[in-house]
Amino acid sequence: MRAPATAGPHVGVPVAPVQLYQVSRHYGAGETQVQALADVSVTFPAGSWTAVMGPSGSGKSTLLHCAAGLDRVLLAGQDITHATDAELTRLRRRAVGFVFQNFNLIGSLTAEQNVALPLRLAGARPSRRDVQTALADVGLADRGRHRPRELSGGQQQRVAIARAMVTRPAVLFADEPTGALDTGSAGTVLRLLRRMVDAAGQTVVMVTHDPVAAASADAVVFLSDGRIADRLLRPSAAQVAGRLTRLEG
Repeated sequence: MRAPATAGPHVGVPVAPVQLYQVSRHYGAGETQVQALADVSVTFPAGSWTAVMGPSGSGKSTLLHCAAGLDRVLLAGQDITHATDAELTRLRRRAVGFVFQNFNLIGSLTAEQNVALPLRLAGARPSRRDVQTALADVGLADRGRHRPRELSGGQQQRVAIARAMVTRPAVLFADEPTGALDTGSAGTVLRLLRRMVDAAGQTVVMVTHDPVAAASADAVVFLSDGRIADRLLRPSAAQVAGRLTRLEG
């Protein structure tokens, strides 16, 4: 499988790291208030793949959502601290791609129609060639007319990746992208993400609980109680699992 040709940054979107500065997030109020993130500063380098791990409730998903466009963040080289909702929406549409654990495909639409949806939402007229190329890049050139129920879980996730990449975002955010997949399908998705980074310079930020998935990344950032607890570069799955066990203990 070749790396997606559409994985390069969108025209006009600068290749730049995603940077969070002293980000804090609270939920609730009073005695029930929970601090999800506590003064977190982190940089996700451009053209790299970073996995985010930590015990349940450590702030992983909150960090991902902040990095995707909330709170004192530089996203695709732009300071969006004081951006309006309309400005944030426009920036996300052209600079950010999302992939989720549960695929979030629309069941009544074909794979091609699902992939074209972000372009339609952005007010663009999708090129059939671009859509077909996006599906071919994830190994699904012959599945364009199939609906989600006619595809395996791994194939659905690859459609979701093609949908995220068709707009050529600067950053791809993935929240447990292999969490609902069997081992073989998960491996296919991880190899696809690896090729996107290595061959096309895509920036990927991925939340995962799986040490094997995390070990596919360039770096792993560990969270604990809303703070960055550790970092590892190019670790093995065993090293990731050991560090995670210590944090959970």
